[in-house]
Amino acid sequence: MTSELKPIICPSVLASDLSCLAAESQRMVDAGCDWLHLDIMDGHFVPNLTIGPGVVKGLRSHLKSAFFDVHLMVADPEKWVKPFVDAGADSITFHWESVDCDEKKARELATKIRALGIKTGLAIKPGTPFADLGTTLEGDAFDMLLVMTVEPGFGGQSFMEKMLSKVETARSLFPGLNIQVDGGLDGETVKKAAAAGANVIVAGTSMFKAENPEALMTFMRDVGLSFCRFPSRGKVHSSFSLGGIDVVRLAIPVQYRGLH
Repeated sequence: MTSELKPIICPSVLASDLSCLAAESQRMVDAGCDWLHLDIMDGHFVPNLTIGPGVVKGLRSHLKSAFFDVHLMVADPEKWVKPFVDAGADSITFHWESVDCDEKKARELATKIRALGIKTGLAIKPGTPFADLGTTLEGDAFDMLLVMTVEPGFGGQSFMEKMLSKVETARSLFPGLNIQVDGGLDGETVKKAAAAGANVIVAGTSMFKAENPEALMTFMRDVGLSFCRFPSRGKVHSSFSLGGIDVVRLAIPVQYRGLH
């Protein structure tokens, strides 16, 4: 990471008690989250089906100033951009695979999203090699790259550490780009993700099941800041020394140890 970037902690509301979504989201805002991550699934691009623009609009009416990070896991992302912008999205990330892995289509959609006054990101599935993106991320077409560290569709999956090689490559090529990781992030795996170069952390199950989500957010943010100040380059090792502190093996508070 570079000094221009900062850690951004994003609880994923998919892991919340959806019967009281507004209250659960407010709990994360009160705990100090930077963004709320909203997973939008259509049952086609991924097997699961989640929420639509109406739910996001209702949530916005309760959370006037929260940053809504909308992740479109849908077969036709262009169709859904305007409805989610109107519903209150602050950023929309769509999948490379949903635009036929086509650079021209990806850039055109990013331009349309930006024209609506919000930020945009590009996501890649675990099975998609980073090299497939070609020159898509060059320039300033995108505000963020999302590297999936689980197969998209369901929460509560195990972290796929091999995906961090994509993060390392992206960070070496684009030092000023926000790089988000989503899937299996907790107090342990966040250290490896941050060491690889991720600065935007999506945490679902670990965050909503934590006895003290504020403490977990603070811990994740502190880990991220450590790597912002002392950027890691190259391979991620099992440990990373920072002023005598073994960052990758820092002790995990018991209230969220082992949660995935």
